[in-house]
Amino acid sequence: MERTRVFSGVKPTGHLTLGNYLGAMRQWAEVDQHRSEALFCVVDLHALTVDHDPARVRRLSRQAATLLLAAGLDPELCTLFVQSHVDEHARLSYLLECVATDGEMRRMIQYKEKAAREQQRGGSVRLSLLTYPVLMAADILAYGTHEVPVGDDQTQHVELTRDLAVRFNQRYGHTFVVPKATPPKVAARVMNLQDPSSKMGKSDDSGPGIVYLLDEPEVVRRKLMRAVTDSGQDVVYDPQERPGVANLLEILAACQGGNPETLGGVYESYGALKKDTAEAVVELLRPVQARHRELCADPAYVEGVLRGGAEKAREMARPRVDAAYRAIGLLPA
Repeated sequence: MERTRVFSGVKPTGHLTLGNYLGAMRQWAEVDQHRSEALFCVVDLHALTVDHDPARVRRLSRQAATLLLAAGLDPELCTLFVQSHVDEHARLSYLLECVATDGEMRRMIQYKEKAAREQQRGGSVRLSLLTYPVLMAADILAYGTHEVPVGDDQTQHVELTRDLAVRFNQRYGHTFVVPKATPPKVAARVMNLQDPSSKMGKSDDSGPGIVYLLDEPEVVRRKLMRAVTDSGQDVVYDPQERPGVANLLEILAACQGGNPETLGGVYESYGALKKDTAEAVVELLRPVQARHRELCADPAYVEGVLRGGAEKAREMARPRVDAAYRAIGLLPA
């Protein structure tokens, strides 16, 4: 019986956060790499869709790969690699651009939001920002992926991937597996500590609201103790009316494996909740940070993992991408 194949990635546009860990990375390490044939990718080409510092992209790509290993990804169990090291991603992306439509791209919510922000800053919008969901589709389809673990904000892109796979198969013959999105079951969205209506994103500028995976324990404690709460005194789990408290309860529950509603009845003050949440996060991150320090002292090991992962990924992707080239009408090399 064929094993379920899972693909997911992380974009090196900022330092990885508690939201990245609780929303995705922990599930990759504890569940996905054990139950499936799993591929995890540092999607560095996606970081080029906006204005960027080349040296910073390289630095963050290396850091992301190191943190994925520190979080528990095991190269004996999964394939870890950098997107730009496998040419098949770019090769397939162009074919899928020839299947996608301009209207589909412009309907993508993330494109609308990011393009509007770029225009407000007076900057120009790169064409790659419009077409990057097609590159994301290529990332997924190149490997015959069955499941894509993603948060709410990426579900629309997986739906586009499904549409492109079906359309290609109908026009040119069955080539691609049609994947499905599988959102994480716990803490899919960790919110910003200073703005509980916004996701804790690594690309944001509001540092006080974001816990980074490499923050020192005292920094973590300070950020949690200063987290925005809500009017009123009682600690209850109510994401609509009390988003700040609900966010803290969800973080604490995710760290301890508990239930946020049940935890809400335990505390009599916001201060006690913040203190316990801060300590739970510090303890959660302690082994990840310790392993990260070990890996940073052995960069040759990390480079070897990425080199081996890219070789394995190329072997998996090339036959399917070559088949797509033949199917769409291109002469074999």
